[in-house]
Amino acid sequence: MAGEKKYHIGFGADDLDGVEIALLSGDPERAAKIAGRAQDPAQNKYLECERELSTVRGLNSYIARFPDGKRVLSATSGMGAPSLSIVVNELAAVGIRQIIRVGTTGSIQPDVHAGSVVISRAALCRQGAADDIAPKEYPAAANPFLTVALVETAQKLGVEWHIGLTASVDSFYEGQGRSDTSFNKHLQPWLQDIATQYQHLNIINFEMEAGTLFKMGSVYGLATACICAVIAERVQAEDIDEEKKKIAEENAIRVALQTVHDLDSTYLDAKFWR
Repeated sequence: MAGEKKYHIGFGADDLDGVEIALLSGDPERAAKIAGRAQDPAQNKYLECERELSTVRGLNSYIARFPDGKRVLSATSGMGAPSLSIVVNELAAVGIRQIIRVGTTGSIQPDVHAGSVVISRAALCRQGAADDIAPKEYPAAANPFLTVALVETAQKLGVEWHIGLTASVDSFYEGQGRSDTSFNKHLQPWLQDIATQYQHLNIINFEMEAGTLFKMGSVYGLATACICAVIAERVQAEDIDEEKKKIAEENAIRVALQTVHDLDSTYLDAKFWR
């Protein structure tokens, strides 16, 4: 039923009032910032928050409006694929048809620097939640039209961008081969030097949600894409550069929002690309 509020996201189709596109962030503070609800008034510079829909379980969501009246949902997926899979399922149920993930990432290629953005065209998907959506061998690929729109926007805005393959894995520490910053210093043999192994496969970066998002998009008939702020250069160190993180997040948000604003949704229906 249209008025039914979904259990986890805390709102229903009637609350969206026709909005079909969502910007999805793992961090609830980023979702608030995108929607014009940042605590610092100086950061409320892109969208005006029309209303808060829910803060159930920390999955904050907002309807926000561009100056010309176009509206978008800014929502929180939580950390990792299991949480994202719940949110995306319920977003699809209430009428969302396009989703851009706006996340953070660590690069594993020497020419992909902190402060830039990575736009994922597909993912090496090592995620249990994705296996419940489709078989392991099922492609985890982004919507091509939405992905190209992100690239064109990044070019137009002068943001340093990279496009390519992303490694989507379930864990932040062991699964990404972190040993210096992890409590567990004893990685399983196959995870030792995993970043170098993936580097040789021309994978650009690690993150924790895109692969499952892409599989869900193809199975559900949604247009999905992902842009991530590069906040660490794993070829150099495991640590996050906080200053470059701010720059990269700002760039990723700018590109995602401008893409949504300018988007021609003609070719985003699944019938054109499934």
